[in-house]
Amino acid sequence: MASTVTPGTPGTPASPRPGYGRLLRTRGAWTFLLPGFAARQPFAMLTLSIVLLVQHTTGSYGAAGAVAAVTGVAMAVFAPFTGRLADRHGQRAVLLPGVVVHALAGLSLTALALADAPLWALFAAAVPTGASVPQVGPMVRARWGVKLQGSPLMPTAAAFESVTDELTFVLGPLLATALCTTVDPAAGLLTEAALTLVGGLLFAAQRGSQPAIVPRAGTGAGTGAGSHAGTGGAGEGHARVRPALAVPGVRVLVVAFLGIGAVFGGMQVALAAFSESIGEPGLNGVLYGTFAAGNMLSGVVCGAIAWKTAPRRRLLTGYAALALTASGLWAAQSAVVLAGTGLLVGMCIAPALITGYTLVESLVPMGARTEAFTWLTGAVALGQAAAVLIAGQLEDRLWDGAGFLVPMGGTLLAFATLVALRSRLAPPAVSRTVARGVGHRAPVAVD
Repeated sequence: MASTVTPGTPGTPASPRPGYGRLLRTRGAWTFLLPGFAARQPFAMLTLSIVLLVQHTTGSYGAAGAVAAVTGVAMAVFAPFTGRLADRHGQRAVLLPGVVVHALAGLSLTALALADAPLWALFAAAVPTGASVPQVGPMVRARWGVKLQGSPLMPTAAAFESVTDELTFVLGPLLATALCTTVDPAAGLLTEAALTLVGGLLFAAQRGSQPAIVPRAGTGAGTGAGSHAGTGGAGEGHARVRPALAVPGVRVLVVAFLGIGAVFGGMQVALAAFSESIGEPGLNGVLYGTFAAGNMLSGVVCGAIAWKTAPRRRLLTGYAALALTASGLWAAQSAVVLAGTGLLVGMCIAPALITGYTLVESLVPMGARTEAFTWLTGAVALGQAAAVLIAGQLEDRLWDGAGFLVPMGGTLLAFATLVALRSRLAPPAVSRTVARGVGHRAPVAVD
């Protein structure tokens, strides 16, 4: 298909520095942004609410971490399946039953914890709680992909979504900590369930902005929604739309996001244990909020920069900084030093997250992007779950602050994998045709 490469979308003035103002003026964006923010706010409350509730009822960070880990593993396992269903059947069809199941499962887990149920019963309730977590963030990213296809605003949208995610991780832990420590240990999880239900239903009601359904290979469908969404080339709605995890670059990004999840999970447990060890449990939300604020602020900066460096190089550079700063967490001996180190770690996370999500746009065809985004989100959840479990055991068995070893180990292993497999992050060589010059020359095939 012959096309002329332009710096922006049709009818949009070219801009060498696409910014947030231009992004937010995208027609129809606010119809899914506001309900999307409300729907994913509870996501940042879930793990910490479980940790604080179960630690209160059992007295063990190890047990609390184990229950939270089961929730995270269930979410990681089922998130890609949810994304695949959303690509095939539409986001609304997946969200409506999902948020109801999640609210009911969260209520069941709360009731069992308060009733001093055995650990196996908490595990059983944690599975549906995690499996039914609505994947609103990936769904919002997929909607941006439809709105901005071919636009230089895509990296800005990726940055904006990272900032939005991190804003939830600033507000969520603060809200969960405040509810669990000043109202009731169960208040955090109960509020999370209620917000998920209300926010999810509001987001599902926005039908007009959801991506068109793209048929997969072998479905025999080639018209309608599939034809509309397969604008990337002939057959993209058919054989070219393969499972997202079949793309080698996505598998490498999954490893990178596992390491990022290790930072989130390890810090949640280690900061909670540190705050309790100094007799200031309410400080946990402030420390974690400082970490998340660093992430959010660096995300704002990343989105405002017109990057000239290739995304793959940016990912490697940003991840090296993340591994370096995360390696210093365990040495912090005071709340002030820990807050400063956590701020630096947070500032290094956003560039890696943003670049990873941006790479998906060049690695994965449109019809599998929601699934690809959920693989990355699920990887963060799986890394977080493993980190919560390991950090909880370390805090119980070793010294206060031993859980900080988990972010260090997770990021160092992920960075080594990124360096070794960096060639897989290059966009695939897809045969396409690009018109050269100003449109009057013959199209030239590019591989």
